Formats: sequence, C-alpha cells, structure tokens
Amino acid sequence: MEGVDALVVGAGLVGLAVARALARGGLAVWIVEREAGIGTGVSSRSSEVIHAGLYHPPGSWKARLCVRGRQMLYAYCVERGIAHRRCGKLVVAHDESECGKLPALQAQSRSAGVDDLRLLDGDAARRLEPALACRAALWSPSSGIVDSHALMLSLLGDAEAAGAMLALRSRFVAARRADAHWRVRVAAADGTGEEAVFDARWLVNAGGLGAQAVAAAIEGFPAAAIPPRRLAKGHYFASTVRTPFTRLIYPLPADGGLGVHLTLDLGGQARFGPDVEWLDVDGSVDDLTLDYRVDASRAAAFAAAVRRYWPALPDAALVPAYSGFRPKIAGPGQPAADFRIDGPAQHGCGGVVQLFGIESPGLTASLALGEAVAALVAGTDPESPPDRWRPA
Repeated sequence: MEGVDALVVGAGLVGLAVARALARGGLAVWIVEREAGIGTGVSSRSSEVIHAGLYHPPGSWKARLCVRGRQMLYAYCVERGIAHRRCGKLVVAHDESECGKLPALQAQSRSAGVDDLRLLDGDAARRLEPALACRAALWSPSSGIVDSHALMLSLLGDAEAAGAMLALRSRFVAARRADAHWRVRVAAADGTGEEAVFDARWLVNAGGLGAQAVAAAIEGFPAAAIPPRRLAKGHYFASTVRTPFTRLIYPLPADGGLGVHLTLDLGGQARFGPDVEWLDVDGSVDDLTLDYRVDASRAAAFAAAVRRYWPALPDAALVPAYSGFRPKIAGPGQPAADFRIDGPAQHGCGGVVQLFGIESPGLTASLALGEAVAALVAGTDPESPPDRWRPA
C-alpha cells in the first residue's frame, strides 16, 4: 500500500464508526488495531446501554452526540436487524435530598434535547416495577440496551463494503510529516517482522485507553495538547437469582460514574455496576498490563448499594462478572470532562484528529461521533456542528 486518505488507529466501537463514516464518504481508509480482534478493550466491557442523554451539560459534545447518536443508533439497529430493546430506565431517589435533584436533572435533560422524561412518585414507579424501593423516580422511556458485539461487526462490515481495510495485530509505531502527508510506521503487535511504511493524508486517533500514547508518537504534535489519562476501573457483578425487573434501574450519579445500577442483557439477565476505583497510574502505562480481575470481596458493598432500590436481594446472590477501564481525562473530585474531538483548529497540527476521553456515552454516541469526525475531515469546524445536532 503506497498511501491512504485516512488512517484510523483503534478498532473499537468509535474507531469502527469513524472508519465507516469516512469510507462511506469516499475516502480510502485503513484501520489498525493491535489486538487480535475488534473491540476487545473499552467497547467489550460496558453496560451495553443506549443512553437517552440525561447527564450531560446542554451544548456539550456528550449531550449533543448522545441525543443525536441515540436516534441514529435505534434506526441503525432496526435497519440492520441488530438485537436491541428500548426497555426504558428509572433513575430513583430515596430521601428528600435525592428527590429534590430529580427535577433539576429533568430540566437539564430537556435543555439538552431529551423531552420525554417524566417525574414519578414512589407508587407510580412501583406500578412499573413492583419490587422497586424508592421515594420518587425519573422515567426515561428512550433508554435501552443493545448487542454491542453485533453492532461492531455491522459497523466493520459497512466500512469494508465501502472499501476500508482492517489490519489486526498491528501496532501504530509513529508518524512524521512528509510534505502534505503523514509518513506512518506500523508494526506487528508481537514485535516480529518488518515495519510497514505508508502515507496518509489524515490520522484519526481512536485509541481509547491508549489514545495518549498514540498522540505522543506523532512527531511534532504539541505535548500540551495531550490531556492526562485518568484511569477508573469499574467492576460488575451478576446475580445467581433471576431479578424481577424488566427496566434499567439507576441511582443518582456519583463521583466519576452513574452509581451501581442494574442493567439487563437481551436475555433478561441482570448485571450490577460499575463502581468506580480510581487508579494511581500515569499515561505511559501499557494497557496490556491492566488487571481485569474482579475482587469478590467487593460483593458486600455492591449488595448494600443494590438493596437501596432492591431490598429483596438475597444474601450471597452476587458473583463477580467482569470489569473494564474508562479512559477519563478528569480525575477524582473534578467535574466530568467532555469528549475531546480535537482537529487542527484546536491543536494546530494539520491532518490530525484526536479523540480523547471517549467514555460513556461513547457507545450511544458512536455513529454521531463518526459523523462528526467525517464532517471535520471534510472541513467543518468541530465547534460549529450542523444544526441537526443542536437541541430543539
């Protein structure tokens, strides 16, 4: 290969959505992924929730792209036959202080373009979910769940049908400017064989947990434009008994996350989590060394959190399920950071798009993120998105 229009680093949900959008726009695209399969990192260790867009400041990237992405994602799942369910979500409050936060959350969500939320008292919430304990709740009928693995396969299929190529077990080594292109070096992830060298007009960094390392390997890219990586580990537990809920149950948001919530898979089985464990590591840590084990001793704290909204949770019913890491760019006690979609106008480095801090609601926003990057590559200012992304 002598050259491509765009190199996308990372074949997670967002990287695949970006590659799909670029390829369908007529660009020659190559995707490089150091793992042996697509979406093995952040994308495969989520709650698989389609978020309505409740939690993000109006006008932020997260708010705009979550609302736009949710609409796109539901339509895409129907069109492609991807398993999903618009099951709805209840955000629950247990005392006067928490009850007072629900109207503010509803008002913020309405300003962000979510206009179907409804405040319920405890009795109304229990008519939906009889086993639920709460004083009040915010009902979100547009929240749902999706088979994220089927979604990724479909995005890859679309991208490849449009001419994109995927290279697995391939590690982005470095890039340096060569006239109007980037001279890119890619090597086998296991260190064997020779490096491949080719030119790309655009570099799109969708590296997830490794995004900072990818950015640092681009010669001449300003270090000051690379935000710190703050890793937060989230654990999930499963239940050994069938739960009585048919909807998602969420507490009010907590520092660094959305609290230990109840989500369902498409078979109706419940998962609880994630919690938030901040890790004291710097951005140079190799993601492959991260410990994905779930400490069974966390079950007691999980049970206490779950019993606030499901008092009938049986003793010893929770068992470790899985864990994941969130590529945050704000640390503990800091306000949640927005998505970073940084093009040349932000960092001054031509032909580069950096995606930093793409955590939740990244799955929901994935198609809209792809659309946004494709628009940026085509010359649209990322700070002035098309009107269709703006709340009514």
